[in-house]
Amino acid sequence: MLPFSPGNAVFPNAMIAGDVVITHLLSRLGYLENGKAKIMVVDTFHLFPETMEFLEKLEEHYNFKADVFCADKIPVGDKDAFDKRYGANLWKEDIDEYDRVCKVEPFQRGLKTLKTDCMINGRTRWQGFERAWIDLFENAPIGGGLAKCNPIAYWTLEDTFDYIAKYDVPYHPLHEKGYPSIGDAKDTIPVPEDGSVRFVDFKFEGDKTVWLDYAKERVGRFVGLATKDGKTKTECGIHVDGAERTWDRDLWEEENSVVKKISSSADASEIKKSGKPAVIAVYAPWCQFSQAMEDQFEEFAKAVGDDVDVYSFRGDEEREFVMANLNTNSFPTVNVIKADGTAVKYESEERTVEAFKKFMEKTL
Repeated sequence: MLPFSPGNAVFPNAMIAGDVVITHLLSRLGYLENGKAKIMVVDTFHLFPETMEFLEKLEEHYNFKADVFCADKIPVGDKDAFDKRYGANLWKEDIDEYDRVCKVEPFQRGLKTLKTDCMINGRTRWQGFERAWIDLFENAPIGGGLAKCNPIAYWTLEDTFDYIAKYDVPYHPLHEKGYPSIGDAKDTIPVPEDGSVRFVDFKFEGDKTVWLDYAKERVGRFVGLATKDGKTKTECGIHVDGAERTWDRDLWEEENSVVKKISSSADASEIKKSGKPAVIAVYAPWCQFSQAMEDQFEEFAKAVGDDVDVYSFRGDEEREFVMANLNTNSFPTVNVIKADGTAVKYESEERTVEAFKKFMEKTL
């Protein structure tokens, strides 16, 4: 039995070993069929194809319908729309921003949309030192003190597989291909990499201790990823306080800057059609190169004064538009807009007041 009596309980389900155990427990309690506990799934658009296919099997097996959330303003399941808005390589450009867009923000939005008062979670003390002191009940760092229940906090990974075997619990098909834990396809590998350890037909093949020793469950996750300070990445950010915002502030904030803000692609198009010359910096607030350019571009705008309008336009969520209209494939990109609407890209990496002025004068 789960050690709680949920009111409006939500279970964010990643369909890993511990999560399928909790799914089974919720079903035994009748909470899935009667809706007392809801299943929430975050689709990052980078999951293994087997993961969302497995979700459909779980829904049919336990007779529930999951609430699926993904990146803001993107229809569920529409990877092409995600790539157009946020870029297919966002995770390569800035892994923290990728986590915010694809995991943290939809996760938090899901909890709010479902009016969650108790979040059920599959974290365990066995997963490593970051989680070594979690309790059965906590206040989550998100949602302003949201109650969090960790029903298997004191279980080992072996406990979860023992339970799966005892009750014939449906489990993720990638366990049979050597994956002890499953996350994004881009950074999750089998352990060991040759796939010699597997969980097949409710039994282990190979040396199961490779999976089951302390803190080994997640060693195949976040492979090759590092945080901005160079540390090996071990968490996606969902359970970390403050992860919803990976940059301190926006750049060229209106109340503190002479650089004018462009708030939409429609406004950017109007500026290009206005017949007036302008300079536009297309940026991403999380991009270190955009951040490094802020002061010099601000001083450039002051130096230009009223002669030419100088703008900033956040382009990381308008990628299709800025690629097609403002020569932008990376951030930051500076364009001089000629009177006929032509956008001429500043190609140099020298982002100084003098260099910007020289390019503008030459172009206009």
